[in-house]
Amino acid sequence: MAQQVKRARLIYNPTSGREEMKKRLPEILQRLERGGLETSTHATIGEGDATLAAAEAVERGFDIVIAAGGDGTLYEVINGLAEKPNRPPLGILPLGTTNDFARALNIPRNWEGAVDVIVRQHARVIDVGKVNQRYFINIAGGGSLTELTYEVPSKLKTMIGQMAYYMKGLEKLPRLRPIELYIKTAEVEMHEEVMLFLISNSNSVGGFERLAPDASLSDGLFDVLILRKCNLAEFIRVVSLALRGEHLSDPNLIYLQTKQIQVTSPDYVQVNLDGELGGTLPCIFTNLPQHLHIFIDETGQSTYKSPPINLMKLPWKTRPGVDEHEQEE
Repeated sequence: MAQQVKRARLIYNPTSGREEMKKRLPEILQRLERGGLETSTHATIGEGDATLAAAEAVERGFDIVIAAGGDGTLYEVINGLAEKPNRPPLGILPLGTTNDFARALNIPRNWEGAVDVIVRQHARVIDVGKVNQRYFINIAGGGSLTELTYEVPSKLKTMIGQMAYYMKGLEKLPRLRPIELYIKTAEVEMHEEVMLFLISNSNSVGGFERLAPDASLSDGLFDVLILRKCNLAEFIRVVSLALRGEHLSDPNLIYLQTKQIQVTSPDYVQVNLDGELGGTLPCIFTNLPQHLHIFIDETGQSTYKSPPINLMKLPWKTRPGVDEHEQEE
C-alpha cells in the first residue's frame, strides 16, 4: 500500500539572518516531497504575519507546520498554534541569526539534516509557556540585558550574527540598573531589587547552553533565574560562572522551579519572549505541560553547535557558526 501523503505548510522569513532560504527553497521543497510531504509555502511580509499564517494552516487542516527562520519566526508560529484545540506537529528549519530553541533540541544546523528530521516525523511533546495572552517556547525575562534582542539592529545581526548581541551587551554593562520586583509562586513570595529575571523552558538561552542545567522541556515546570542587585564586578563574575554552568550556587542568584509565577513591578519593565518584545509587567507566566509536538532527531546523534566565541577574531570577517565557504555561497 502506498504511503499516505501528508500536507505541510512551510512558513519562512525571506529576510532571515543567514539569507539561505531564498536560494535553498526549491531544494528544500524537493527533499520534503521525496519524503512524502506535499508542501506549500508562505513567505512572511511583516511582523505578526507568521502567527496569522500558522493559525490559517491549522484552520485549513494541514498535517504539519514548518517554521523556517530564526527564533523570531518560531515565536510567531508558536503564537499561531498554541491556542488551537487541534495543533499539528511542528517542524523547525533553523535558518536565522539566533536559533536557541533548535540548539536546545539538537536539531541539525544544516538544512539537509533539519529537513530529514521533519521527514522522519519523530515527535517529542513539549511544554509551552503562556504569558497573559501570548506564548513562548524557550525563554521569558525582563531587565536591561533581556532588551538586547530587540535593540540590536537587523543589519548588524545579518552581518555578524550572534556576536552582535555580545557586542551590544558589553556596551550596556556600565549602564545596568536594578529593577524592583514582587514575585509570587505557589512555593515562595519575595520582594527584591534585581538586575534581571529569566523564566526558562529549556537549557539553551542566548548561546549559554548550561544557563538552566536542570531544565526539561516536558516536566511541566519553569526554571526561574533571578539575579539580585549587584555591582559590575559581581555581575561579570556571575556571567563567567554561567559560561561553565557553575552559577546556581552564587549568592547573588536566586534559582527555583515552578508551574506558575506572577511578576509585578512599580518600575516600567519590558518583557522579552523568545527574543521578541512581549509587552510590559505585570505578567503571570503559566506552564502549559506537554502542549505541542515538535519533530526531533530520534537517534540523538545530530547536534547544533556554534564554535566558542573568540573575541580576538574580527567579527566582520565571518559570522559565528558559519564557515567562510558557506558565507561566500
